[in-house]
Amino acid sequence: MNASIALARPTGFGALAFGVLLALYFGALTAVSGWRFTVNQFSEFWFYIVPLAVGFGIQVALFVRLRQVVSRAKESGTVIAASGTTSTLAMVSCCAHYLTNVAPVLGATGLVAFAAQFQVELFWVGLAFNLAGIGYVGNKLFKASKEHAQCLA
Repeated sequence: MNASIALARPTGFGALAFGVLLALYFGALTAVSGWRFTVNQFSEFWFYIVPLAVGFGIQVALFVRLRQVVSRAKESGTVIAASGTTSTLAMVSCCAHYLTNVAPVLGATGLVAFAAQFQVELFWVGLAFNLAGIGYVGNKLFKASKEHAQCLA
C-alpha cells in the first residue's frame, strides 16, 4: 500500500476527531450560555482547549493507523475512549460552573461548584490523559509496525 494512501485515512479520522471534540465544546457551552459567552470563554482558555482537541485527534489517528497494521487492537481502543472522555470532560468543565442557573433543577449544585473551583486542574488532567494515551497507542503502533516489518522481511 502506498504510504500516502495508508496515512490519509488515519489523518482524516484524526482531523474528524479534533473537529468533533471542538464541536462538543462549542455546542455544550453555547447551549448553556450563548454564542457570545462561548467565544469569550474560548478566547480565554484556547491554550487548553486546542491542545486537548489536537491530542485527541492524534490519538484517534494513531489508533486508526494501528488498526491498519494489525487486525485487532481492543486494548488500545479502551485507552483512547478513556482519554477522549477525559479530554471532553475537561473542556466541558470549563463552562460547567455557568450551569448554576439550571443546576438546582438538575440537583447538581455540588458538581457545578466542584467543576468551577477546579476548572484549570481539570484541563491539566485532560492534557495528562492525552499525553498518556498518545504514548500508549504510539508505543503499540511502533511495536506492531516493527513486528509487521519483520514478517515481511
